Amino acid sequence: MMEEKKNALFRGVSRIKKHVAGCRVTWKDAGITLGVLFVATIAAYIYDRLTAQTMNVIMFYTLAILLVCRMTQGYVPGIAAALLSVFAVNCIFTYPYWRLNFMLDGYPVTFFCMLVVSVLTSMTTSHMKKQAKELAEREKLLAEAEKERMRANLLRAVSHDLRTPLTGIIGASSSYLENEEQLTDPEKRELVRHIGEDADWLLNMVENLLTVTRIREGRASVNKSLEPVEEVMSEAVFRLKKRIPDANIRILLPDEFIMIPMDAMLIEQVLINLLENAVYHAGSSEPVECGVQIGRDEVTFQVTDQGVGIPEDKLTAIFDGTGHTENSVADGHKGMGIGLSICKTIVTAHGGTIGARNHGHGAQFYFTLPALPTQRPSSSAIR
Repeated sequence: MMEEKKNALFRGVSRIKKHVAGCRVTWKDAGITLGVLFVATIAAYIYDRLTAQTMNVIMFYTLAILLVCRMTQGYVPGIAAALLSVFAVNCIFTYPYWRLNFMLDGYPVTFFCMLVVSVLTSMTTSHMKKQAKELAEREKLLAEAEKERMRANLLRAVSHDLRTPLTGIIGASSSYLENEEQLTDPEKRELVRHIGEDADWLLNMVENLLTVTRIREGRASVNKSLEPVEEVMSEAVFRLKKRIPDANIRILLPDEFIMIPMDAMLIEQVLINLLENAVYHAGSSEPVECGVQIGRDEVTFQVTDQGVGIPEDKLTAIFDGTGHTENSVADGHKGMGIGLSICKTIVTAHGGTIGARNHGHGAQFYFTLPALPTQRPSSSAIR
């Protein structure tokens, strides 16, 4: 019972503090209020002398009240502007001029209505501004929470993806050191080769992580230039085959020459990551197809395998750093999370989109990049 009373008292004190904070007036707010009313009075006076339509000067003060509420904090400046506006109209624009007189026939009702409307306008505008501020703060908190969630997913993916190559390096090096005298030269070379492959993959992953971190934090920009799609795809396949000599890749390209604005090195990394995932995780000896199609406003890159596909429940979250499938763990290869998260960051920085789907006999990853207006849709041809 005492705890409930304490909580109720605490809430009451919080409300009082909030209202007191809303009633606090600074010298800046006072200066803005007086300055806006002064300008409104000069404009209304000139208008009244030119048109002799005294009743319309009220609109100048209504606009002034809205500006005061928009440019100041709390309720007090707007309410004060409303009261001062009523006195200004009565004193400057109402007979007898330069004297206050609220007792003329019909004027008390007119000025009372004006005061009520002005105060309500002030309070409504201040309340809307307060709501907008609270909404902006809420969106900021949601964005921070989303950033923390992505950071946590990336950390989990890093932990997962580092475990397999590090385990391989430790196991191969321990076997070499413990059985050096019993191992034949081909066996030693094989162990060293495995250590080199895993170390090379770790280095590549660290470089990818540095790139994606710089892009996400805004410390690295995407330097776009017109690049031929055929050369970018060929270079990506060439770099992949240096790491995976047995990779079976089939390239599909349109007949015409395509050039689109991109950062060639980053897009090559996207293609390498997608092709590497397809080679490692498809579970098929069929070639992996890497193709491109031209749309009206975009160019679509596609990496298609003839493997086991992707579980449906993984498709929506596969690019957020948690894209580990059952077969990726079972076959002992590196996970899919880091590479696909990096792909999404790079493609998004280019103004494109990325996605994945199953096509009945495997999986297809695709991403789009904005195309030049001169490009025209066409069918793909095998090269």
